[in-house]
Amino acid sequence: MTPAVELIDAVKRYGDAVALDHVSLRIEPGEFFCLLGPSGCGKTTTLNLIGGFIPLSGGELRIDGRVVNDLPPHKRNVNTVFQNYALFPHMTVAQNVGFGLRMDGAADATVRTRTGEYLDLVGLAGYDQRYPQQLSGGQQQRVALARALIKEPAVLLLDEPLGALDLKLRKQMQLELARIHRQVRTTFVFVTHDQEEALSLATRIAVMSGGRVIQEGTPREIYYRPAGRFVADFIGETNFLSGAISRVGDDTLLTLATGEVMPTSDTGVTGPATVMIRPEAVTVGAAPPSDASAVLRGRLVGVSFLGGVTRATVDTAAGTIVAAMPNSHRSDSSSLDQLLEQEVCVWWSPSDAVVTEQD
Repeated sequence: MTPAVELIDAVKRYGDAVALDHVSLRIEPGEFFCLLGPSGCGKTTTLNLIGGFIPLSGGELRIDGRVVNDLPPHKRNVNTVFQNYALFPHMTVAQNVGFGLRMDGAADATVRTRTGEYLDLVGLAGYDQRYPQQLSGGQQQRVALARALIKEPAVLLLDEPLGALDLKLRKQMQLELARIHRQVRTTFVFVTHDQEEALSLATRIAVMSGGRVIQEGTPREIYYRPAGRFVADFIGETNFLSGAISRVGDDTLLTLATGEVMPTSDTGVTGPATVMIRPEAVTVGAAPPSDASAVLRGRLVGVSFLGGVTRATVDTAAGTIVAAMPNSHRSDSSSLDQLLEQEVCVWWSPSDAVVTEQD
C-alpha cells in the first residue's frame, strides 16, 4: 500500500542549526499519527515540511506516493488546523467552512450541501449563521476542523489544535477528534507535547528529540517497551533502578548497587543496565504477599489521594519508588496514611521491570 506520507532522510537546516536531522517516517493511509516530543524537538518543523510551509534542506517528501518537495501548500493534497484556528472573523460559520470549496469554484448548491454535512459531522448543525466571536473555544475548534475536512484532503495536519483549551474542554475535544477520525478515515498527523493526549488519540506515535525520531510505535509499545531512558522518562511517570543483569539457569536477575537481588524480565541483556517499572505496576504495603519476588524495603514519605488512584512515594536505599494504586468505593486506601513515615515494602511483578538502558 502506498503510504499517505513518506519522509526519506529529511533534513531541515536554519544556517548552521539543524532542526531536522535525517528523519525517515512512513505514515499509512487512515492512521492517526502523532508527532510527540518536548519543545524544539522538531515535531512542528516536520509538520510544516509536510504542509509545504517551509522547504526541505535535503531528503525527499512524498504524499500519496508523489514527490512534493517543490510543490507549494495549495498544490498538495493536505489541509491544516492551527492552534489559533485562523477563522475569518467577518465570515459566518457556514462561510468559513465553505470557503475552500468556493475558492475552487464549486456550485452554490454543492457548497451549501457539503457545508451542512460537515457542520453536522462536527456537531454544529444550526450554528451556520453565527460568527466566530459568538462561539466558545471548543466550537471554534470544530469549525476549523470542518473547514479543513470539507475538501477531503488526503492528509489533515493538526498543529497542537487543543493547546488553547481548558482541561475539561480539551478532554471533550479529544473524544470528538477520535470520533471524527473514525468516521472520515482521513490520515491525521497530529503534533503535541502532551503525552497523555498522544497515548489516548494516536494509532502510532513518533517520539522526537533533537531533530530525530527516537522511537516509533503504537501507544502500548511506546509506553511499555520504550527504546531508552529518554522515551521512558518522557512518556508518563517512571521508576528507574540501575544495577547488573545476569542469567542464572533459566532466571534473569537484577543485582542492585545496594546488594539486593531480584528477578526481572528477560530481554536478552546482561551486564550493567537500567530497568524501569511503571508506578501502576508497583504495590505498597506493610508486608508483601508470600509469592512476591521483586521486593524493596523503604520509608513511606508521601501519600496522595488522586480520585482514581492513590499515589505513594517510598524512599529506598536504591532510590525513590512511586506507586499508583487504583481506588474504588469498595476499597480504603487510607490505611496507607497510617503507615506514613514508617517502614514499608514495595513490590511488583518481574515481568513489569523492563530494560531501558544498557551501560
